[in-house]
Amino acid sequence: MIPIPKKRTPERDRLIALHKECTESMHGVAGFSVLKCETPGDTTVVTGGTHEHHDLRRVLLRMRGVSPKNKLIVICTKVEAEWRIGRLSGIRGVPPVFATDEVYTSEQDIQHAIFLMRLDEMPETDGMPEHYSQGYKRRDDNWPVT
Repeated sequence: MIPIPKKRTPERDRLIALHKECTESMHGVAGFSVLKCETPGDTTVVTGGTHEHHDLRRVLLRMRGVSPKNKLIVICTKVEAEWRIGRLSGIRGVPPVFATDEVYTSEQDIQHAIFLMRLDEMPETDGMPEHYSQGYKRRDDNWPVT
């Protein structure tokens, strides 16, 4: 298992630049994917991103697989106009809370901001085999005990 890049390393800077490049090339495309369009906003020819950069894909998969408790998410406050970053409580039925006061006008910009925040929050040893647990429906995941 390869560790998550530490702060201020060339590998980390490369991942951030690659993620930013991919998100900028996807402006104007509905939804969000970490792919690079040959022509910005046109998904006819897609290259780069998670298809070609295995380190970026590995980090994104670890970010997406994190427990819902305290996970950062996108909250749409005005349909297709405004978005804010929220944080899940990890408990069913408890709504998310806003993590920052910043309002974003682009879905791609907020996705990159969340990527940066998650990268800062993730420990270097995230996803190592010694931290493995059974996962789905563990007793500490706030599921009712049956």
